Amino acid sequence: MKRSGTRTARTLAVTGGTGFVGSHLLRLAAAAGYEVRALTRGWKPPEDNIEWIDGALDRPETLAKLCAGADAVVHVAGAINAADRAGFERVNVAGTAAMIDAARHAKLRRFVHISSLAAREPKLSNYGWSKAKSERLVAASGLDWTIVRPPAVYGPGDRETFELFRMARRGIVALPPRGRFSLIHAEDLCRLILASVDEPETIGEIYEPDDGRPGGWDHRHFARTLGRLYGRRALTVAMPRPVLRAASRVDRLLRRGRAKLTPDRVSFYCHPDWVSAPERHPPRALWTAQIRTPTGLKETADWYKQQGWLK
Repeated sequence: MKRSGTRTARTLAVTGGTGFVGSHLLRLAAAAGYEVRALTRGWKPPEDNIEWIDGALDRPETLAKLCAGADAVVHVAGAINAADRAGFERVNVAGTAAMIDAARHAKLRRFVHISSLAAREPKLSNYGWSKAKSERLVAASGLDWTIVRPPAVYGPGDRETFELFRMARRGIVALPPRGRFSLIHAEDLCRLILASVDEPETIGEIYEPDDGRPGGWDHRHFARTLGRLYGRRALTVAMPRPVLRAASRVDRLLRRGRAKLTPDRVSFYCHPDWVSAPERHPPRALWTAQIRTPTGLKETADWYKQQGWLK
């Protein structure tokens, strides 16, 4: 149910601020004049407009401290990889429930929840199942909620899409079976989050943003776009599901808990349609993507090189 009259939020209680998307969010929020309280495991040096709260989603007393006196919660924290369904449930479901409880106890009504397009297909993966369940908790919370379902997110600092850049630089990109997907630069995503916080018309809405490319990106086209960053015509190889499953077992054997290609991700990757739904796109009066994807990819590739990630 939509509500109106939400007052302008100036102090944000943010989870996931030490992660990829969260770090971009904190920087943009501070630059926009917000006072930010951000959850962190362990000590962090002071920063302008950012107060670090030593805590975790499974430590309710620290969530109470995070929310006390804040005007809005932005819940970014979540697990994108876990050994099993219980691992995803512990962070993505129980963690969201804990943040809802903390917001209620602090009498804090505004709650912006960062979910995933994976929530549209909860039967495909444990990750998607956990995100869909977290959305149901938020929608039933009675708070003034907004849910944002990002597609694939890229940008400086991202370790997930980095693997694709590394393959493109080598001239060969292994891909899932044929399909299409949307993506968004982290800064554009964070601009949408901040635009939503203070806008009463976003309450009760579920948004699926993207980079503005109608119909998303074909896997091969995207890989070739990456290849051109390195002056190459990247060879693309579509990997059948059985091959990806075998590769996931090898990745788990070699990297154990740090494995990127898990069986859960194989199910997610092989779905042919991860394009943001046009009917769930944020209104243009609220937000539009500002970063053209070829430009954003080039800036991201340059950042990887500057940081020594790509030798």
